[in-house]
Amino acid sequence: MKYVQFEQDNNISYGILEEESITGIAGDLFGEYRITDVQYDLKAVTLLAPCNPSKVVAVGLNYRDHAQEMKEEIPDAPKLFLKPATAVIGPNQEIILPDISTQVDYEAEFAIVIKKKAKNITAGDAKDYILGYTCLNDVTARDLQKSDGQWTRAKSFDTFAPIGPWITDEVNVEDADIKLILNGEQKQNSNINQFIWKVEELVSFISHVMTLLPGDVITTGTPSGIGPMQSGDKVEVVIEGIGTLTNYAR
Repeated sequence: MKYVQFEQDNNISYGILEEESITGIAGDLFGEYRITDVQYDLKAVTLLAPCNPSKVVAVGLNYRDHAQEMKEEIPDAPKLFLKPATAVIGPNQEIILPDISTQVDYEAEFAIVIKKKAKNITAGDAKDYILGYTCLNDVTARDLQKSDGQWTRAKSFDTFAPIGPWITDEVNVEDADIKLILNGEQKQNSNINQFIWKVEELVSFISHVMTLLPGDVITTGTPSGIGPMQSGDKVEVVIEGIGTLTNYAR
C-alpha cells in the first residue's frame, strides 16, 4: 500500500493512495486506524511529508560508490548523525538556501519509516518494525560541513529534509534504482544493491543506540554524484518502486 499525509480545506489527514484516488483513514496510521469510505481526488489535495518524525536518523556513508567518490575507506560500523524534525518538508515545497552557505548540495536517499517503538531489536525482527519506505533528499551545506568538522549545522537547516511523496511497502529492498534529477539532467544514478549495510542491519544497529519511535525516519545514505543546487532549481529524487519526490530550491 501507499500511505499519504495530505491537506484539504485546512484539514490534515492520512490516507491510502491508489492511482489518482485517496481513501481516507480514521485514527492513527502508527497505531489503531480504520479505512473509511471517504474518497479524495489526488489532484484536489496538497500532499505533505508522509510522516512527522521525532527525528531523522541518517547514515553518513552507506554506498560503496559514494565511499570511492569521497575517497573514504569502508567504515567498520555505520556513521550516524541526526536531522531535526524542523528540517522536514513535503513534496513540491521549497528548499530554502541559507545566506551563510555558498554551496548547498542535493543527496538522493532511500528512507525507512518506523511503524512502532523499537529498542534493541535484531536484524531478523527489523521488518516487523517498518511501515514502509520513501524518498528523502539529505540537503547539505557542504562548505559548512567542511569548515565545522562535524555535521550538525550543515545538515539541520529548516527545509533540509524533504520527504515523500508517500510511504510504500511495495519495494524490493535488495534491488532498486535510485536517481537524482536536477533541472531534467540526471546527476546521481545507482542502486541500493550498493548498500554497505542492508535495511534490516541499519534498523537493528540504530535501535541499539537510540529508541526509534513510530513515524521516525532512517535515511540510508547517498550514492555517488552529489553536487550543488542553485536558487530556482528543480530537484527530483527518483526511486524505483517508490516514485518521485520533487522540490524546488530558493
